[in-house]
Amino acid sequence: MFARTITSFCKHTQAGPLSAFCRAPRMPKPPVIPQQRNAYIYIERPPSAGPRWGRQYQHFPGRKRPPLKYLWKNPRFRRFVTITALTGAAFVAYNIEEVPVSHRRRFNCISPETEAKLAKQMYDITMHQFAGSILPQYHPVTRRVKKVLDRLVPVAGMENLHWEVHVIKEDSIKNAFVIPGGKVFVFSGILPICGDDDGLAAVLSHEIAHTIAHHAAERFSKSILVLAALVFAGITLGDPDTVGRMGRIVLDLVYLRPGSRKQEAEADYIGLLMMAQACYDPEKAIALWERMEAAEYLQVPQFLSTHPSHKQRIENIKQWLPEARTKMQMSNCHDTLEYLEPFKKYSVW
Repeated sequence: MFARTITSFCKHTQAGPLSAFCRAPRMPKPPVIPQQRNAYIYIERPPSAGPRWGRQYQHFPGRKRPPLKYLWKNPRFRRFVTITALTGAAFVAYNIEEVPVSHRRRFNCISPETEAKLAKQMYDITMHQFAGSILPQYHPVTRRVKKVLDRLVPVAGMENLHWEVHVIKEDSIKNAFVIPGGKVFVFSGILPICGDDDGLAAVLSHEIAHTIAHHAAERFSKSILVLAALVFAGITLGDPDTVGRMGRIVLDLVYLRPGSRKQEAEADYIGLLMMAQACYDPEKAIALWERMEAAEYLQVPQFLSTHPSHKQRIENIKQWLPEARTKMQMSNCHDTLEYLEPFKKYSVW
């Protein structure tokens, strides 16, 4: 009854000393905060806080990150970037080494023990993947490939490895590869392109050269370097997701793929000298890549590929042929070839 009386009184009261009594109290409006994503609000610490605090940022979830120019005003952030960059440069410089034969300088932080463990895992996976397609060791094709390999291994100076040859029955694949530790895999599709023993020696010597140069460890080291660079750039620029996606594509095109092509060319060079020293005709390597070019109907542009183009490989081999012939003459291959010539007519594939 009292509440209804007060309500009726306030309804008819327009002015006077009691009008203020009838008004409802006004609550202060909350401050309007603009809705931005990943924002940092720039605040100035009072001088009483001491010089240790300086200018800082207060993060509010769902708002934009501060621009890079503001982050560089923070001395602690600049110190972090400088120390990280110097540490990375020192780590890279410490792990620079020279590739055998070619004497190329490269970055490699993987020890031989670590490379052996990774190779064991790769070997187990490969054997499991092609378990039903690998020809037995007593097969004539496997024995022929092993005979050529046994002639190349002493020249490579890697007799301490336990070399194994596995021929995979897959006529549609024209390839061969080697796993560190002396595990050689040859697809049957590349054998008709090899033709004779000299062509097969060109393929196998190329694969052995990858083991001599420890290219697998170099590729793994580059992957670690790229990952560290992407993480560092993402932290520095304040956007790890975008930097990771775009940086991975850019680094793959301008760093990883050119490095892979350089490794393949280096394996061609080392393998050519190796097959010449083992008294195989190095000029047959040119014919091999000509047949390989004719067998492939579609080729990826070189800047997108991990391998040099066939024409580029042929041009490189032509430039290296004088050095290969010198290697062949130093090995007294003339007498050896005359001795082996009568046995070539018994070659079977």
